[in-house]
Amino acid sequence: MAYWLLRSEPDAYSWDDLIRDGGTEWNGVRNYTARNFLKDMQPGDQAIFYHSNTEKAAVGIMEITRAWQPDGDDGKWASVAVKPLEKLAKPVPLADIKAEPRLAGIEVLRQSRLSVTPVRDAEWKVLLEMGGR
Repeated sequence: MAYWLLRSEPDAYSWDDLIRDGGTEWNGVRNYTARNFLKDMQPGDQAIFYHSNTEKAAVGIMEITRAWQPDGDDGKWASVAVKPLEKLAKPVPLADIKAEPRLAGIEVLRQSRLSVTPVRDAEWKVLLEMGGR
């Protein structure tokens, strides 16, 4: 199983929207590196749902339920299906992620503009610990 971090602006699509919908198509990603990460995802992988822009915090855990499919008419973009697994007991703010030495190499800090990034196993455990799990 692989781990990921998927970012969404909460005023566009939030964790509460995902809970209400019971799942969604993670689409609209228009960056080649992020698209390639979407193509690497497999059903059963898990992802942190991260509220970007205003809140800047990890808030929940999702599961990838379907591998990538083309997103858009030209076929060069990708989307995956996701469903919520659980809300983190407490949000993990970006400031706390930056301050945690065990997360110094996490991709969301290295490639801060990407909406989709991988998370290493050890980093995943730290994020969950920080989120109260």
